[in-house]
Amino acid sequence: METRTQKTINSFGEFMRKREYNENWGYLVGIRPVKKASRLLSEGKTDDEIIANYFDDHETPAEAAQLALSVAKAEKPIIDEANPRGVSLYIHIPFCPSRCLYCSFSSRQSECAPHLIPDYLHALHKELAAALELVKHNENVIETIYIGGGTPTVLSATQLDKLLTPLSNIKVKEFTVEAGRPDTLTREKLAMLKRHNVSRISINPQTMNDEILSAIGRNHTAAQTRSAVTLARECGFNNINMDIIAGLPNETFDMFRTTVEQVLALEPENITVHAMCVKRPSELKEQLENHKMTDGKIVQQMIKFARETLTEHGFLPYYLYRQKYILGDCENVGYSKPEFLGIYNIHMMSEIQPIIAVGAGSVTKIFNRETGKIERIFNVKEAIDYINRVDEMIDRKPTKLENFTC
Repeated sequence: METRTQKTINSFGEFMRKREYNENWGYLVGIRPVKKASRLLSEGKTDDEIIANYFDDHETPAEAAQLALSVAKAEKPIIDEANPRGVSLYIHIPFCPSRCLYCSFSSRQSECAPHLIPDYLHALHKELAAALELVKHNENVIETIYIGGGTPTVLSATQLDKLLTPLSNIKVKEFTVEAGRPDTLTREKLAMLKRHNVSRISINPQTMNDEILSAIGRNHTAAQTRSAVTLARECGFNNINMDIIAGLPNETFDMFRTTVEQVLALEPENITVHAMCVKRPSELKEQLENHKMTDGKIVQQMIKFARETLTEHGFLPYYLYRQKYILGDCENVGYSKPEFLGIYNIHMMSEIQPIIAVGAGSVTKIFNRETGKIERIFNVKEAIDYINRVDEMIDRKPTKLENFTC
């Protein structure tokens, strides 16, 4: 007969098992489930052996294991071609025209802090110059550049010109700028990006439903998204990513299906499908009782519909990550036409190269060749702190990278 203590232990154990297990990924934890498939591929395992290994070790269903395997296969040529002395450069612009309901990033609404942008860019240029000197000193090669945020295109064309000028003569495999808000794009800005050899931009509608766009705090319409893509094509961009989110508050399956169909009609080269995630620092988390959240089962159906539809249209899943507090225990997946895989995204998720990051809230990741460990160097999150402490941010980074390479 069980004692009360034994019953408590057993009940807690059962609770933990239920909490940790999810029907999508079984007991597999961590944000990078593809790493396992990549390792097993490198060991020469067959597809069947890899899928069986996921189930034997984690009770991961075959569908999820197959997805991880597909991503591992897609990213392998990019990983194999990576320069052993290569690094990626990330530049963070923490300003947006408005704050999204679900956003947890450190970003200031640009209309509330326009006075900060000039001082921020002055500090950023200082840290960027130090980072470029560090790369040069160590004879590293910058393979990809990614300017993210926030919304980098909230900057004026003149400010973008000044930001991009030190980078223009760096020959890279891929140069991405997030142009996430369609309402921040103008012909002048897009021409400026093109003139500075930006090769890839991201125009992110999140949804093509105007009612939901308004509810989540995005001050643009679906029509503006369509116009922005058309304008980008006219300016010569042939590598466009578009982000969408499955399970936004009050979103139905039919709304999401319409979003997928309308985004496909714009013929982007990449489509990234995120599952809604309720993050702790977000306004959504603070006001959760005021919003009708999409049921997790419906989010799963949305994600499955997107995967099947994009696959039918010739897109490959090429990078994948998971998050805490994600609806339906789903995953975020980047899809791409075969010749347009996002190199920076692959390098970042596979953690095969150091990432030298500058700007408020950015995180430099370096790989210690002697210990095999990844070391992270954090910049302060708030723009005003970054402006006042940029010299400290520079000093936090190592003066040389001899032991920090992939």
